[in-house]
Amino acid sequence: YSLNSIFCFLIIHMIFISLLSAVTPVFVQTGTDLLLEVKEPVVLKEADLFTWNVNGSDNAVRLVHGGKPTISPNYTSRVELSAQTHSLLLKNVQKEDSGVYRARVSADNNSDVAEYSVTVLESFPVLKKLTVKLCSSDSTKVTVICSTEDSLISSTFTCDTQTCSHEGGERAEIITPGASLDVYLENGSVICNHSNQYPFNDLTVTESLWDVFSVTNRTNNVAVAFCDKLY
Repeated sequence: YSLNSIFCFLIIHMIFISLLSAVTPVFVQTGTDLLLEVKEPVVLKEADLFTWNVNGSDNAVRLVHGGKPTISPNYTSRVELSAQTHSLLLKNVQKEDSGVYRARVSADNNSDVAEYSVTVLESFPVLKKLTVKLCSSDSTKVTVICSTEDSLISSTFTCDTQTCSHEGGERAEIITPGASLDVYLENGSVICNHSNQYPFNDLTVTESLWDVFSVTNRTNNVAVAFCDKLY
C-alpha cells in the first residue's frame, strides 16, 4: 500500500470512531510527549476508582480515593498521572502507543470523563500547493476559486465603490478525507485557507478584491478571466 493510502485509511477510521461516540481524534508524531486531559473535573469519593484505560482492556493507571496513582508495569516510565488534574502524560510516544484512551470513574454509576483515539505517525503528510484564481462575468462580481491538487472551493463576491460583500454561490469538492478548504472576506481581501487535522498544517493565500475592481473601474473592462475558463 502507498503512504497516502495508509494516511487516508487512518483518517477515515478516526472520523468513523468519532461519529460513533464522543471520541476525540488526536494525531501525534513519534518521539514527542502527549497530554490527555479529562473533559470535566474528577472528584473521587470513598470506594471510587479512577482509571485510564487503553483499548478497552488494559488499565494503564489506577487511582483510588485518598491514594496514590498505581501505574501498570507495562507503562512504567512511559506515563505519568497528575493527581490534581487527573490528566495522563504519554512520554516519548511510539507507533505502538496508538489506540483508544479512556478515562473512567468507576462508582455506583460508571462515568467516562475523557476518550481519545490516538494515532502516532512518524511524520505528518505535507499539504499540497494551494492556488487562487479570480474570474468574473461583469464589473461588480468576482468568483474566487481556491484549489489544491485534489480539492476545490469557489464563492462569489460583489463589490461597489466602497465595500465588498460575500454574495454566496459556494461550490465545494473536498476529496481528501479530513481536509478543509475555506474562503472568506476580510478587510477587502479574500482569503483562502487549506488545512487538515495534523498540527501546524495549514496554508493561506490572500488576494485583494480592491485591486481587481480598481483595474476594472479604470478600464471599464473585466480585469480577470471569464469564469467558465477556470472550471
